Amino acid sequence: MRRRPGTWSAALLFLGVSAVVGCRVAGTDAITPVPQFLAFLPWLLVPTGGGLLLALFSRWWTGVVWAVGLLGLLAWYIEPYGKTGGPNGPALVSLRVLTSNVEFGHATDSLVAAVRRERPDLVFVQECEYTCDATLTEALAGDYPHRAARIADGSAGSVVLSRFPLRPAGAVTGTMAMPGAVADVRGHAVRLQLAHPMPPLPGRTGLWRRELDALHDFAAEHDRTPLVLAGDFNASQDHAAFRRILDTGLRDAARLTGHDRTPSWPAGTAPAFGVQIDHVLLSADLSARTARFLDLTGTDHRALLVDITLHQRRAGEQGRP
Repeated sequence: MRRRPGTWSAALLFLGVSAVVGCRVAGTDAITPVPQFLAFLPWLLVPTGGGLLLALFSRWWTGVVWAVGLLGLLAWYIEPYGKTGGPNGPALVSLRVLTSNVEFGHATDSLVAAVRRERPDLVFVQECEYTCDATLTEALAGDYPHRAARIADGSAGSVVLSRFPLRPAGAVTGTMAMPGAVADVRGHAVRLQLAHPMPPLPGRTGLWRRELDALHDFAAEHDRTPLVLAGDFNASQDHAAFRRILDTGLRDAARLTGHDRTPSWPAGTAPAFGVQIDHVLLSADLSARTARFLDLTGTDHRALLVDITLHQRRAGEQGRP
C-alpha cells in the first residue's frame, strides 16, 4: 500500500507523456492540448525522468520499463528533422536574411537598431502595425527602398523590406498577412514568401493547421524560382503540419547550420527554455552558411539572421524546392 501513491503518480505522468509521444509517432498534431505539448517535446524528458524515479522508489518494474520505452522514443524524436544536403552547383550570389516578429510593433525600434548593425539584404517583419510601418519607412527607406506589405492593426500586419528590386507575387491567404514578392538579386530571381500562420490556440487548432497547410500547398506547387520562405511559423519540427512543409523539399537554415533546437520563443526564457518556431526555409538551390538568433527588446520572439548563397543548378536538377 505504501507504494501506491508513487505508482499512481508515475502512471499519471507516463499516461500524459504517452499521449503526446503517441501522436508524434503517428504523425498527427491531434487536438488541444497535444499541439501545445508537442511544441515542447524535448522537455517531456523531465516528467518522464521524474516518473522513472517514482517507479524505482515504488519498485514498480512495469513502470520502469514504460519509462525506459518513453525515454527511448523521446531521444529518437529529439533528433533533427529535415534534409541537410546542399546544392552542388557553383555559387552565384550571397545575401543576408533577417526575420523578426516584433509583437504588435513593440520591438520596432530594437529591430531598426539590429538592421542597421547587421545590414541584412532582406527583412521579413511580422506583427507590423501602422506605427511600426511608419517607423520602418522613416528609418530604413533609404537603405531598403523596395517592399511588399500589408499593414493592419495588432498582429495582422506584415512587411518584407528589400535592398533589391521587387515585383509583385501572390500572397498566401491567412488570418494574418503573408505577403510575397520576387526579388531581383543581382540579376537572379528569388521568390520571397513571408510566413505567419495563426498560433495553435486552444479550440482553434483547426485554423492553425489549415494555414500551415496553405503554406505547404504553396511550397509544393512553387515553380523553378529559388525560394526563401521565412517568418514566425508558430510551429516546430515536432508538429506534423510543419514537417509536411519540409517534406516538399525545403531545408531549414537553422538545421543546416547546427541550430535546429535553438529556442526562438518565448524570448524571456530563451535560450535556456523555449521552442524554435521562427524559421528561414530554403529551396534546394540555396545553402545556409551561418544562422544566429538575436535578442530584441519589446518582443517575445528572437529574430533569426541567416547568411545564404544561391547556387547554379546543375543540368538535369529538378526545379521544385
